[in-house]
Amino acid sequence: MSYEMLFSPMNIGKLEIKNRVVMTAAEFSLGQTNGQPTQRMIDYYVERAKGGVGLIIPGICRVNDMGAASTFTQLSMSRDENVEPMRRMVEEIHANGAKLCIQLHHPGRQGYASSINTLPLIIPITERFPKFPSLLFKATPLLLGLEQKKVCMSLQAPSKCELSAHGATRIHAMSKKEIKSLQNDFIKAAERCRKAGVDAVELHSTHGYLLQQFLSPNTNKRTDEYGGSLENRMRFIREIIFGIKASCGSDYPLIVRLTADEMYDKIGKPGKGYDLEEGKRIAAELEKLGVDAINVSSACYDAYNYWLEPTSFEQGWRAYLAKEIKSVVSVPVIAASFIRTPDLAEKLLEEGYQDFIGSARTFICDPYWAKKAQDGTPEKIRRCIGCLHCIKSFIANASVGGVGECALNPTVGSERAWNELKPDGQGRAAVVVGAGPAGLTAAVALAKRGFQVTVLEKENEAGGQVNTAAAGPHKDKLHWTIDDLLTQAADLGVTVKTGVEATAETVRAYAPAAVIIATGGEPLRPASIPGIDGDSVVTAPQVLLGEVEPKGGKVLVVGSGLTGLETTEKLNELGNTVTVVEMADSVAPGAWFQFVDDSLARIKPYGTEFMLNTKLERIDGKSVTVSSADGKSKKILHFDLIVLAMGVRPAHALADALKCDGVCVAAVGDAVKGGTIGAAVHSAFDAAMCVCL
Repeated sequence: MSYEMLFSPMNIGKLEIKNRVVMTAAEFSLGQTNGQPTQRMIDYYVERAKGGVGLIIPGICRVNDMGAASTFTQLSMSRDENVEPMRRMVEEIHANGAKLCIQLHHPGRQGYASSINTLPLIIPITERFPKFPSLLFKATPLLLGLEQKKVCMSLQAPSKCELSAHGATRIHAMSKKEIKSLQNDFIKAAERCRKAGVDAVELHSTHGYLLQQFLSPNTNKRTDEYGGSLENRMRFIREIIFGIKASCGSDYPLIVRLTADEMYDKIGKPGKGYDLEEGKRIAAELEKLGVDAINVSSACYDAYNYWLEPTSFEQGWRAYLAKEIKSVVSVPVIAASFIRTPDLAEKLLEEGYQDFIGSARTFICDPYWAKKAQDGTPEKIRRCIGCLHCIKSFIANASVGGVGECALNPTVGSERAWNELKPDGQGRAAVVVGAGPAGLTAAVALAKRGFQVTVLEKENEAGGQVNTAAAGPHKDKLHWTIDDLLTQAADLGVTVKTGVEATAETVRAYAPAAVIIATGGEPLRPASIPGIDGDSVVTAPQVLLGEVEPKGGKVLVVGSGLTGLETTEKLNELGNTVTVVEMADSVAPGAWFQFVDDSLARIKPYGTEFMLNTKLERIDGKSVTVSSADGKSKKILHFDLIVLAMGVRPAHALADALKCDGVCVAAVGDAVKGGTIGAAVHSAFDAAMCVCL
């Protein structure tokens, strides 16, 4: 397929973009506390420019330092001192064929109170004492704890309203003085962008941030000229647009990223916020105000899964939003419609859904997505599986001074080091045992280092535990992980042998300089529970893989982690009545909330019972004894089938046997500790990059 439309040029205002590929904004905390880009950040975006992206929109850029920070290391155009550092980033991106647009942002009620008034102090202290941020990040957990207790300052919002599901614990209605001051901050930030040579600016009016908060009747309950009617609710952004056009010139490209539909109906709250029809009216008005493009998105933090989709969502599911907005505007429409393949991208362009294909996660996962498509090798694309490791890692790491990660691309933030990697393997043999995501990742990294790599897999197909996970309801995209790793491995000359049981003897026969053990884990069956090996007891993988298919029965699932929830879904679909017992006081303790919300939305209609704070004591045939967490009360329940979803036990016996041989041996992934695909990939990559050094 030639992808003629995808790689045809198009203008945004007077700015020509070489193709229809846009990397939309996703914050990864790659900057400095003063808001200037680091070389690491520049390298990160330059890699995407080299990979063929036409327009790059980096992560959120704050417009002032007093109360608009979402992370301490995001970009900022709040100070004149940041103009020249931004110019350096512009020049490097331009040199590699892409254009740069900066997204101007204020979090409003979805921000962090600990950032209020602190940056003006942190910036000069850091300039004098460069190690100061490390002390700051050590204190961050304490500061966030105080926020949760409401011992903090309040954040700006259009009006007093309900708090965001994920955000500030105290907010206040902005005064008119605050409104005018913040509007001026947006305008001045845009002026600095133009001075720095930035090609365009984007106003972040989506995902529930401040500009969208003014647009939404759910968060804007003002009774003055900035609230009430749609015309009044648009006044805040209207005056910013007029100010930018007046100060930067009417020809300076201005994009608005817009929530087309707040999607409260998707979470069972119809009538709340605004819907698509009002979103279309907002878009049409924005065009009249002189906006040069609309970047369509959806939802806010309250409906998190409807702007940052998990694995279960279908590709292109929200492309209809772009098409509806395009029906009422004549300016170009950009949209991140959960597009992962160039075939779908071309189809949506041809059918008039949108004018530009937007995505952040697609290009985080594979910086060379566009180039591979244009070169006619789309099969070599490393596809994003929607595992949400990016957002989970970003939120966890940003508070301690770290950066965001990609589950499948462990080189994020280390692009220069990866590109300049020396082939120190020198053709020596390396053996990887296990062809799951950890094993294949290790094989790719070792091959890149110049080792001759052989992968031994005991099963007849590669995949490891991903094969089980991908068999869960709506999880088929997870197998892209294995397909794409096998393609990378083949390109690097890795030999993958399936149906081969690796022993210490077979591994030694290769005389390897390095061995990576990625043998995964085995479903946990605690021997301490009497009856655990009974005929009525099976494991979650047996259900997910279809080895056991109970229908119309009464089933107990032991464990409510993500595997337990996926198993419950499948059992529900087979017509069973399911009860889940969980020792903790919440469903899926420790799991990322988006996946829990996603699964529970499909499980709850079946009437599944969750017994929390409940421990499985013993199994007697088809009867089980459970007790309360304190052990004071016990119940005997009867089921046709008991399914264990209690995690995995690492399988690392082979690693233990080989460590005595004087060979560099490392166990990785679930062979060390059960976890996610992202955890397995990163542990394997780190081990493969360090072994034999």
